Amino acid sequence: MISVVIPVYRSQHILPELCRRLEGALGRLGEDYEVIFAVDCSPDRSFAVLKGLAAGDRRLKPILLRKNVGYDNAVMAGLNFVRGRLVVIMDDDLQHAPEDIPALLQACAAGSDVVYAGFPEKKQSWLKNAGSWVNDKVANIILQKPGSLYLSPFKAVGREVVDEIVKYSGPFPYIDGLIFQITSAITQIPIAHHERASGQGGHGLLRSLRIWLNFCTTFSILPLRASVCFGFLISAAAFLYSARVLIRRLAGGTAPEGWVSIVLGIAILGGIQLIALGILGEYIGRTYMNINRKPQFVVKDKVNIA
Repeated sequence: MISVVIPVYRSQHILPELCRRLEGALGRLGEDYEVIFAVDCSPDRSFAVLKGLAAGDRRLKPILLRKNVGYDNAVMAGLNFVRGRLVVIMDDDLQHAPEDIPALLQACAAGSDVVYAGFPEKKQSWLKNAGSWVNDKVANIILQKPGSLYLSPFKAVGREVVDEIVKYSGPFPYIDGLIFQITSAITQIPIAHHERASGQGGHGLLRSLRIWLNFCTTFSILPLRASVCFGFLISAAAFLYSARVLIRRLAGGTAPEGWVSIVLGIAILGGIQLIALGILGEYIGRTYMNINRKPQFVVKDKVNIA
């Protein structure tokens, strides 16, 4: 069986066309399939539309989440219900063409645990392109991914990797970060990126910020270590400057009364405080990630799922 997971948000007008094209693309595979739609508490009629479509096709399986939890949490919700040997994750706006699913599956079946779709040209605004570029560069550092690999939301994932992903119980999952923790058998194939079929994307700049915060704080303590390094730099600069001022003073120079002691005291104490806060933050961050039990998602309703 092949499983497809699609997080849904504000896509009621696109869903009928999406389901029609999914049926055409997946029906030619010669294998049973299921499509799990994780509706992220969408304010429009997305779940009602999917519920109507699923009434005539038990392979369509919409899930309604009780509150809006964000893109990766919605994907995680869908992954918890998949039954397929291979799982495709894609967006709901037809910028990822269902007709390209067989190419991803073929590449995944050739021996890769995960296959990403690489987009030579992205059909989206310059602001979203800029956000994607920043996310990609930060991911190169935080996740230590190859610079040539683009972290696309359109990908095929093997069952064994999916089984490991869903073991993660933290409240702020980042799917790509989990993938890089689980496997290095990752490839990419070129896939065309298309214009959004209708309306505007439901996950814009806020989604990019959430992603950045997730992989910076959940999968690395680099920001905390950076604050420690910054504290050391400030302290070192303060000590060097104090040495320079004192040497000039001893050599017969002048300085405003009390200015030297005030500035040096503030700079040195500020640097030491940053070092202390960074060290304290490292302990708090580790503890927080271990004991936080906020749910990733809560399912309100589901169709065609036992």
